[in-house]
Amino acid sequence: MRVIPASIPDVLLIEPDVFRDNRGFFLETFHAERYAAHGVRGPFVQDNHSRSVQGTVRGLHLQVARPQAKLIRVIVGEIFDVAVDVRVGSPTFGQWVGERLSADSFRQYYIPEGFAHGFSVLSPVAEIEYKCTDLYDAPGQIGLAWNDPVLGIPWGVDNPVLSERDRLNPTIAESLDRLPRYRGTKA
Repeated sequence: MRVIPASIPDVLLIEPDVFRDNRGFFLETFHAERYAAHGVRGPFVQDNHSRSVQGTVRGLHLQVARPQAKLIRVIVGEIFDVAVDVRVGSPTFGQWVGERLSADSFRQYYIPEGFAHGFSVLSPVAEIEYKCTDLYDAPGQIGLAWNDPVLGIPWGVDNPVLSERDRLNPTIAESLDRLPRYRGTKA
């Protein structure tokens, strides 16, 4: 497998080894020892699966009381996946990185704790599976505006399909008192 560090420390793009033959393909989507050697540490305690239609934007979301790191992969379609550093005091606070992930590329994105996560759906439909290092905590989850002009994320969709909650999320500037504090990188 190939691991490519993003421009923000601890965010990783992972290209697993894919073995193809006339029957199809095989790959390991997670191997605790190999992934840990590259900075992807669990334990992962919850797996999620979402399906969304083209033009959907989900996010930006994070949990504060029970922070989650996420390992994301697409099993159907293609998305633009985004991680935003929202750790107040971080040298990269307010910066984001994004990658196109697809079922065809098998690429994965590792997003550490303290980052908001979101994605837009670029294909007719997309299904995403992701591992989390803590359980879902509805009271501890917060959202940030997907279209915050300070972030300026080019989602690649014109008229996004949004949940009511995502439509009403505050900007990063309006959320400073609720965001996690920077404690250094884990590398």
